[in-house]
Amino acid sequence: MNTYNPISALVIFFIIAILLFVLFKPKKGWFWILKRNLKGNEKTIIEDILKQLYHFENSENKVDMKTLVRVLNFNNKSIVEAIKKMTINNLIYFESDILKLTETGREYAVRIVRVHRLWERYLADKTGFDKTEWHDRAEKMEHKLNHDETNTLALHLGNPKFDPHGDPIPTKTGKMAEVTGTELPLLPVNTVGRITHIEDEPEIIYKQILAENIHIGSLIKVIENNATRIVFLSEGEEFRLAPIVAANLTVAPIEKEIVIEDNIARLSSLKASETAEIIGISRESRGESRRRLLDLGFVKGARIKIDLINPLGEPHAYLIKGTSIALRKKQASKILIKKD
Repeated sequence: MNTYNPISALVIFFIIAILLFVLFKPKKGWFWILKRNLKGNEKTIIEDILKQLYHFENSENKVDMKTLVRVLNFNNKSIVEAIKKMTINNLIYFESDILKLTETGREYAVRIVRVHRLWERYLADKTGFDKTEWHDRAEKMEHKLNHDETNTLALHLGNPKFDPHGDPIPTKTGKMAEVTGTELPLLPVNTVGRITHIEDEPEIIYKQILAENIHIGSLIKVIENNATRIVFLSEGEEFRLAPIVAANLTVAPIEKEIVIEDNIARLSSLKASETAEIIGISRESRGESRRRLLDLGFVKGARIKIDLINPLGEPHAYLIKGTSIALRKKQASKILIKKD
């Protein structure tokens, strides 16, 4: 018995045609989208491997496959496939079971590092994103900007030499400025120096440094250094860190004798009964935020006192040049004062 129905066949034909169109539509079809995503994911894996090898190389640590699998957020199969392709393309090579960068691979890795650090500098100087977001946002952008776009960004920023953490930014030829200083735990008691670099990895230690409100560029004096803690004075406050945390701070010792005055402090420490003179704005305040503070009158030599205390904690209102201006504690901590 013949049950063929031409209308049903026609409907099935149109459904199949529509599905094929949706799947293979030029550029926007699911097939092409999936293919681009797979290709983009592969590029991301390769570039992340190169960057990790570059960082490990600079720290003189050896990297094998187990190490890569542990530090990268990709499945084992994807990493193995990427390693095969990178070996074929002369980006990496094996020395026994240790992975190493070829010269070509190292040049590629430096380009990725350049994009990452430039983008962090852009986020710090040109946007209002919190510093806790800089690293993750830069991680995404480092895989998206091409060579010309990276050079345009560098030019827009004035070709900076360092990112906001104090890491050197490679030039377009791969050259980098030198970071001066020594890890804080290696400095003897009574050393006076300036924080030149704050390492942002591992993340758990970096977040602890942020929670302590430690600023790059700050002048410090080491007052205690032992196996259990490092204690130092900076901007009128005392900081206590475990050595493993303190090791993420690089400090450049100052050779000539400098006296850290007791009455130099952060505006956030000013009490209702005190008056002070502004001596500057911390390097932690950048871009639009810094310009706004300067426009509001927070300039060197300006007199300041608390005008109104918020019973809920913050913001407080500060009287400066006849105007009452409200600042949160985080903002006030970036303004340096000399108390009367």
